[in-house]
Amino acid sequence: MFSEQKSNGKNNESIENQRYYVFLFFFQKKRKQFLHREVTEEYKKEVVKVTDMLLELVSEGLGLEAKALKSCVGGDEIELEMKINMYPPCPQPELALAVEPHTDMSALTLLVPNDVPGHQVWKDNNSVIVDYLTNALFVHVGDQIEVLSNGKYKSVLHRTTVNKERTRMSWAVFCAPPHDAMISPLPELVDEQNPSKYSTKTFADFRYCKFNKLPQ
Repeated sequence: MFSEQKSNGKNNESIENQRYYVFLFFFQKKRKQFLHREVTEEYKKEVVKVTDMLLELVSEGLGLEAKALKSCVGGDEIELEMKINMYPPCPQPELALAVEPHTDMSALTLLVPNDVPGHQVWKDNNSVIVDYLTNALFVHVGDQIEVLSNGKYKSVLHRTTVNKERTRMSWAVFCAPPHDAMISPLPELVDEQNPSKYSTKTFADFRYCKFNKLPQ
């Protein structure tokens, strides 16, 4: 024998509303993920263009062919890694350091900050606050360009501090060689007056030494 169960109209309506909101939330979340992926892909294309231009300019500044440095850091196989940093307000910023002084192990780093100050670079053994510029990229020469140029270009020593009242954010893209790329000073930049200052190693080995604070 089957028993008949009477449904409550209000309960059914509540359930349907819950289903609608769950569906709407799921749809909006997926839509945002899709849009984020689209924007990131488009941003990547533009970053590649800027990176190619910068590598050409740096190559020419060294007296080399325009494509010299790009071919050394992987050519079209160059790897891009985006890192999004967020530094919340700190009531005692003088006692905190968001990121300690360091150089980037990339070839180049392209940085987009928000308008909250806190980015500092070293000049003449002193830290200098970098002014925010609207619609501008900060570009750091990284460790790989220093090695390839045999020290003619220096990797930028920098750090990040926190703000007392506002959240600081930055979007960094690290442009680096593939892990199996062999990195050493370019032969055109080495002679008797300018002997090689750096050893030859793969980028993977360089990363390992830097992460573990081993001699390069």
